Amino acid sequence: MQLPAEAVAATVLIEVVRYSTPLPNKGAAYPGRAVAHWTGSEAAEALTLIENLPSSQQHRCGFSPGWSVRAYEDSLDLALFEAAFCFRCHEVHVHGTAVPDALATQFFDADTPPAQALPGLLRAATA
Repeated sequence: MQLPAEAVAATVLIEVVRYSTPLPNKGAAYPGRAVAHWTGSEAAEALTLIENLPSSQQHRCGFSPGWSVRAYEDSLDLALFEAAFCFRCHEVHVHGTAVPDALATQFFDADTPPAQALPGLLRAATA
């Protein structure tokens, strides 16, 4: 999976978000509750895992993600990017101030070790 390289390099904090309501229009901030904040090696591990998600073909389910990660730089102002994951259709929507249109919608292979590890990492954030 591709994330905006400059934004990844500038990331100092990852916010893990759990969704409980339907998503708004594409491009708008997704509603959800922050369940964890990762810095340092935890943030780096999560970003590496996400970047190692292999690409796949589109599988449609209507895009109903349960989780996202929001990346912030030092100012902790606006998110550099948010990546929302639907593990049913293997689709990721990425949006934010640092995201080019070409990276906005991506698909990942759910049968790979990184894709199988990511939901566990996100769920563990709530523990």
